[in-house]
Amino acid sequence: MKVAIIGAGASGLTATKACLEEGLDPYCFEKSDAIGGLWRFREKDKFPDLACVFKSTIINSSKETMSFSDFPPPKEFPNYMHNSLVYKYLKIYAEKFDVLKHIQFNTSVVSVTKAVGSTEDSCWKGQWNVEVKNEMNGETQVILFDAVMVCVGHHAIPHIPDFKGLSEFQGIKLHTHEYRIPKQFEDKRVVVIGIGNSAGDAAVDLSRIASKFSFKVFLSTRRGAWVFPRAGEGGFPGDLHFNRAMTYFPKGLASSMMEKKLSEHLDHDLYGLRPKHSLLSAHPTVNDDLPNRIISGAVIIKPNIKCFSKTGVEFEDGTLEEDIDAVVLGTGYVFKFPFLSEDIVKVDQNRVSLYKYVFPPDIGASTLAIIGLAQPIGSTIPLAEMQSRWATRVFKGEVSLPNEEVMKKDIIFRKLVGGSIGVGGGIWALQNP
Repeated sequence: MKVAIIGAGASGLTATKACLEEGLDPYCFEKSDAIGGLWRFREKDKFPDLACVFKSTIINSSKETMSFSDFPPPKEFPNYMHNSLVYKYLKIYAEKFDVLKHIQFNTSVVSVTKAVGSTEDSCWKGQWNVEVKNEMNGETQVILFDAVMVCVGHHAIPHIPDFKGLSEFQGIKLHTHEYRIPKQFEDKRVVVIGIGNSAGDAAVDLSRIASKFSFKVFLSTRRGAWVFPRAGEGGFPGDLHFNRAMTYFPKGLASSMMEKKLSEHLDHDLYGLRPKHSLLSAHPTVNDDLPNRIISGAVIIKPNIKCFSKTGVEFEDGTLEEDIDAVVLGTGYVFKFPFLSEDIVKVDQNRVSLYKYVFPPDIGASTLAIIGLAQPIGSTIPLAEMQSRWATRVFKGEVSLPNEEVMKKDIIFRKLVGGSIGVGGGIWALQNP
């Protein structure tokens, strides 16, 4: 059984491994020249549409909670790994399980369509025509596959809100998708918009390169965020305490307990960070350094943007900041699958209707799976691993999915639950602006 795997990031690697373990024949297509996805740092990239970490990025989940189940990171690696170590871990994993020889680098997927026969009475048997393009010479070819696993993530298309006056602003403007190192912002007054993980990291990064106190970073947030430290009680990884609370207590009680702990560590009201939503209804912002940068005056918390001028910004509380040199937008992403038509997978307002966040319910076969798209509170890697194991067994017929009606009811239920407890879509909220 031939399986096409789109993307060789962490999800694509574990999908390829799962295929091999189930005796399937995987063909993994990677647009760039290396594995790792966003964990492959490139200061300058010939594929600007591909996501990449900052040079300073430290992973937000401890190695114990982000690892593959059968291959933990080396014991000498720190609990919270620098992005270069995460990439090294993925490389060791790929080599260990002989995944690399199944990857075609510099190969993008142009389209994935149902492989229907040429006669009128032909019916679709669940197979797919996958058109791929060689990025080196531009040549294309169409290959027939029995199943497809989409492992492209959701960090490809920056979301740029329509702030009044932003187009007239004369300083530097870029999204965190383009940000790599802070050098070009040295000794500049910068506004960072958003308070998700990327925005928080960018604000801290930028605040360290000012030679004078007048060069500040203004961090604008629309609704605040719970700031979660990597180091928890006793210096142990903070997510271990979090997971313990989630295991032994009801969700509401666990959320209240963790909010109290976070407030003991950092008074969110005092720092202008306290959100209206509960801890578990949106992704917390993992950042150890942000409180220090705020209390030292290097980062100033501001409310949402009202409008921009050519050289400054007005916030919704009426305060003005002039002589702004740059704006960095940490405002999240929109995602789509350009190689899939909407009758296969439709993206509507950054949401997709997938059974258990993996399978389209109404395409007539269980031979296409979306791996690693759902964003849990925690690492995606263990999630993608389990999704891949499930999907490959569904492909083989060892596990059956329910009928279309049951799958659609489950999707509706999960959307209702997510909408009632989440902010901006619960599990689908990709950033905290």
